[in-house]
Amino acid sequence: MKNFLKRNTGLAANVDRIESRYGNVMVRGWALDRKSDAATILKVQDAGGKEIPVYVERLVRSDVNELFGKPEDYAGGFHILIDRAVLDAATVWIVVRAEKNVDGNLKRNPGESISQEVSEKDIKGEIAGNGRKNSREELKIRVQIRASSWLERRIRLHKEKKEGLEPDYDLWIRSRMVHGKEAHAQQKAAENFADRPLFSVVIPLYNTPKPFLKEIVDSVLQQTYPDVELCLADGSSDPSVREFLKKHYAADKRLRYRKLKENRGISENTNEALRMAKGDFIVFADHDDVLERSAFFEMAKAVNQDPKIDVIYTDEDKVNRSGTAYFGPHFKPDYNRELLCCNNYICHLFALRRDLLKKVGLLNREYDGAQDYDFVLRCCEQAERIHHIPRVLYHWRTHPMSTAGNPASKAYAFEAGRRALEAHYKRVGIQAQVENTEMLGRYRTRFALLEQPLVSILIPNKDHIADLMTCLTSIVEKTTYASYEIVIIENNSEQQETEAFYRDLESGKIPEYADLVRSERLRIVRYPGSFNYSAIHNFALPYTKGEYLLLLNNDTEVRSGGWIEELLGLCQQKDIGVVGAKLYYPDGTIQHAGVVIGLCGVASHLFIGASGDADGYAGRLKSVQDVSAVTAACMMTKRTVYEAVGGLTEELAVAYNDIDYCMKVRRAGYLVAFTPYAELTHYESKSRGLEDSKEKKDRLSREAGIFCRRWEKELEQGDPYYSPDLSLTKTDCSLRKPGEHVVYPDSQ
Repeated sequence: MKNFLKRNTGLAANVDRIESRYGNVMVRGWALDRKSDAATILKVQDAGGKEIPVYVERLVRSDVNELFGKPEDYAGGFHILIDRAVLDAATVWIVVRAEKNVDGNLKRNPGESISQEVSEKDIKGEIAGNGRKNSREELKIRVQIRASSWLERRIRLHKEKKEGLEPDYDLWIRSRMVHGKEAHAQQKAAENFADRPLFSVVIPLYNTPKPFLKEIVDSVLQQTYPDVELCLADGSSDPSVREFLKKHYAADKRLRYRKLKENRGISENTNEALRMAKGDFIVFADHDDVLERSAFFEMAKAVNQDPKIDVIYTDEDKVNRSGTAYFGPHFKPDYNRELLCCNNYICHLFALRRDLLKKVGLLNREYDGAQDYDFVLRCCEQAERIHHIPRVLYHWRTHPMSTAGNPASKAYAFEAGRRALEAHYKRVGIQAQVENTEMLGRYRTRFALLEQPLVSILIPNKDHIADLMTCLTSIVEKTTYASYEIVIIENNSEQQETEAFYRDLESGKIPEYADLVRSERLRIVRYPGSFNYSAIHNFALPYTKGEYLLLLNNDTEVRSGGWIEELLGLCQQKDIGVVGAKLYYPDGTIQHAGVVIGLCGVASHLFIGASGDADGYAGRLKSVQDVSAVTAACMMTKRTVYEAVGGLTEELAVAYNDIDYCMKVRRAGYLVAFTPYAELTHYESKSRGLEDSKEKKDRLSREAGIFCRRWEKELEQGDPYYSPDLSLTKTDCSLRKPGEHVVYPDSQ
């Protein structure tokens, strides 16, 4: 391990690992500014100072963050992939620069930068350009002292504190790969499957590099489940692709090959492979990726457990060009319709039953570049059973020109994806406009409001008039939706100022609220009982007129003008029963972005304390998505749904009543959604106070036990929208540590 830092600045960095094979150089390490939490800029230059195009992925390094006191979600780690084809020499410079926050704008300070020279010698394997092979691999790096202000130093990380370190994903996934006895056991188990479906893997080829071609073919033909066939449609201009396959795989009858007369593009070439397929299930893969050896065993096992499955997808990760390092895992939720309408999170590995293919048809070349997204959308529209296998069974190869390695390399594909999503909405009869976002390949949907239904905003209050006024004023000043009413539910206020405020409010003496009072769109009802959040709302229901109910805490403040439209656009969908908003703490960090059942004991919000500008794991902080529950600090629900499930459970007076309500709604057959486009600040617990007394802690424990007994089965099964490979003790979607588990109150 070599460390380098710059004297008199906050910059520090480290290169942990360098590998090079098959023309690709991978550099892993970390870089940060010790004096600021702003991002550092990474660049790669040749010996002459010319910038080299590379793929850079920033990663969270918990060990580094702990050492330097960085926030938990600070992405100080890096993974750099360099294509040797773009290099003129065997030496490159890794350059780190700091960003400084000046008047709210991130600006680069060119005076603060450090460089590290990375040299490679005697690289094992094939050297790009000459085919020479060497018998040993030796990669040397050193810190170059460029001026008197530079200093080489060593920094020791807390390696002895292994308990506090995050699992290394590359090691983690290797430990879960099937080899030896386990592979043999799967082969024996497959022989006893009652249903032995044939899986047809369809792959379009185009001038595929031989090492990549060999890896993908071998990964299919060496599966632990034997009933597979590989259908290759070759649109290559390079005849050596065909010659390679003929030489190495001619004897294997499971490989079906067709040389196309011309390259007709990704969709038509794939369709030719589809026409060759005879399997019960059709599986899609790319020509330069790799399937995990147990992929079809897991699929066949799922089909035997549920014969009605007609769509299957799995988790995936990325692998570097040389196939020597795995990174960037995508641990996916179970089928998540709203998330799919933000981006093609299903992606790889995707399989569908042949009968479904007959319904949806072949790939549409009109959406080339996003043809898979269009196809997945069409399949999910028609599918009755969509099954997710929560295992990484597909490795997506990265290199500078691949979509995985460089998303901007296929910008046209993202526009095709936008059009594909609009076509989906048209097919299912939903009026909506789709927009590209700053995150490539992620879309925002604006649903048309077919009517202007009345929305009843319910705000419980006890004293805390300043907070209530902040909430009311933000609604009045920022809300662009006209058809709403506000019902304040007074609950045993004790301060004279509160009653004086109510009198002025109801008499129309407060100018900013006078119009609402005159139009009878703002009123006060009084709940005389002791504080019971559930009972308060159930009591207020007859006093509301709205078709939609919007439960809102008095310690919230609206941030985005179109917040009601965003909530209503989703809630008006016939199978969505509840929609929650994105809430921020006063310092701008995340307070609520959906609830995960079983997280941190009973249930917890995701991404608590993350930067308000963060994308979140797999873009989840900037995506509309289905979730198990949302907080009632800002929660919209259909009135008919509220009445059908009996409102809030009054046995849960303070805690978990909103999560319990969402669970009841889901049990009734509706979805619960989260949208990041309805934004509010939540001054959490200002009104009710923190759970800091023995009485409050005992009540919280009692209500946690009630919730766990009511939903014991669901807690045991795990949250369907949260991967079993993600942490149950942290809210940042980090990798679950070995042996990590949570004991639920009164549910052992």
